[in-house]
Amino acid sequence: MTSWFDHTINGLIIGNIYALLAVGLALIFGVSRLINFAHGSVYVVGAYVGWVAVSVLHTPFPLTLVIVVALTAVLGVVVERFGIRPLAGAPRIAPLLATIGLSFVLDQTVQILFSPDPRAVPMQLPNWRVAIGGGSIGVLDLLIGGIGITAASALFAFLKLTKWGWAVRATALDRDAARAMGVDVDKVNSIVFAVASGLGGVGGVLVGMYYNVITPTMGFEATLKGIVAEVVGGVGNVPGAIVGSLLLGIIESYGVALLGTSYRNLFAFILLIVILVLRPNGLFASRRQLPPEPMTGTFVAPSRPVRLPVPLVAAAAALAIALPLLVDSGYLIQTLTNVWLYALLGLSLTLVAGTSGQVSLGHAALLAIGGYTSALLALNLGWPVWLTLFCGGLVAAALGTLLVSPAFRLRGHYVSIATLGIGEIVALVILNWESVTRGPIGVAGIPPLSLFGYELYDTNAIYWFALALMAALALLQLRLLGSHLGRTLRAVRDDDVAARSFGIGLNRYKGLAFAFGGFFAGLSGAFTAHMYSYINHETFNTQISVLALTIAILGGMGNVGGAILGSLALIGLPEVFRVAAEYRILLYGIALLLLVRFRPQGLLGTV
Repeated sequence: MTSWFDHTINGLIIGNIYALLAVGLALIFGVSRLINFAHGSVYVVGAYVGWVAVSVLHTPFPLTLVIVVALTAVLGVVVERFGIRPLAGAPRIAPLLATIGLSFVLDQTVQILFSPDPRAVPMQLPNWRVAIGGGSIGVLDLLIGGIGITAASALFAFLKLTKWGWAVRATALDRDAARAMGVDVDKVNSIVFAVASGLGGVGGVLVGMYYNVITPTMGFEATLKGIVAEVVGGVGNVPGAIVGSLLLGIIESYGVALLGTSYRNLFAFILLIVILVLRPNGLFASRRQLPPEPMTGTFVAPSRPVRLPVPLVAAAAALAIALPLLVDSGYLIQTLTNVWLYALLGLSLTLVAGTSGQVSLGHAALLAIGGYTSALLALNLGWPVWLTLFCGGLVAAALGTLLVSPAFRLRGHYVSIATLGIGEIVALVILNWESVTRGPIGVAGIPPLSLFGYELYDTNAIYWFALALMAALALLQLRLLGSHLGRTLRAVRDDDVAARSFGIGLNRYKGLAFAFGGFFAGLSGAFTAHMYSYINHETFNTQISVLALTIAILGGMGNVGGAILGSLALIGLPEVFRVAAEYRILLYGIALLLLVRFRPQGLLGTV
């Protein structure tokens, strides 16, 4: 009884912290129709501002909270003004990618300033507990609960009783009508980002005190939990976000009690997928209510594609083939091998997102499925590597399509959220299914690549193998895009309602796009596993999914040559700055921001 009481209290306390994040995300989505992936980074900034205030300035706790709220609110205004507002007229993919780029910039800046090492947050409260029945409640528990209730009450009063609160609600209901009635929607956006960021900053301080540790990388997981809680309650629904957060906290706490801490996040993402499949509007929306998303349209920026001259393409291909004979640099050849593998991943996402309009943020899961399938078949069954590579692609295609199929009925941001959740579920299953995947230890001693019975150890041979594989699949995709299937997929992308009215089975064609894309990504993951001879659950992480989407956007959605060019630019760019390795992700985030600001249609345009 004591244990379950304590787990209930723990779940409610963690739920209160999630609520500070989810409410901010709900407010931002309500007025901007935007999932803010930078929100967790503001939470990290708040945690470190609190640490500086407590550990360096030795401020009392009330003053610490004031400092955190003030600085993170200002940060939220800066993010909105310079990161989001300039993209108001851009395609919907642009602000979404901008928030991801901003999260990279903020997280890496914190890491550079404070180092990657975890830091303990000193406790400023007495360490006593009150016994209740068979359990107990501590001072910090009561404080977090009190702050959560106070913040919810203050937000309710702001939205219901103040002029700017009315303006926020009016903008959330109908942005254009609010502007026509004289509401300054830009100022409303700034206010909402300030309030949301202030709440997120307080959440960062509280979680640091509760767990007695903060790290620069904790923002991404916090963002995911806030998104899950928001979706459970209803996207853009502030009261729903609060209830969804408390429900998520309790489910996680009970799950940990039953199965252990390694399953904590798995419960959150399973809950996310269940809600998206059964009730995508959230628990507190009417069954007849439409999702707060446009029912037609696409993330793709329309443009006229750039047609590369055939002689130029032929010359580039000849140079790529002859390069190992012209340059005596193993490092360069290895880097370009990685470029061709990432180009395969870019081709996969170009087909899924650029051609069929299904923007995936969990594409790294397909790499993991392909890599583990090929590695385990070669190790456990002794199959030849050329066959396991092919099987890795097939299993990734079949299993990836099956996992993503519940998201086929979703649109817009919901597809991105669902695929992100599915990607995290795959990573957590790999981590916990030790009897098959070997868990956190990973799979070592994977047989090397081989072709026609000859093992490939030479860097040049592996380079040519990767280049040939990428070229063959690129030609296959070009043939597919020029066929009836390719034209049908573009029709689904451009207007799925119109496509359905012409008798096109949307789920069937979305499934075909994911199957082809999964095969490409699975081959890339399998090739990577055999090339490096070791993989674990962190080899193919969410950052790779974001990188794949950026490759597709940079080159031009639906553009085969653009995916290859995007891979050259984004995989080669960090190597230019390898002398300053700690700044790579920061520069990558800045490059992403510049991309979505000035060239959202990509270098070669969309097809």
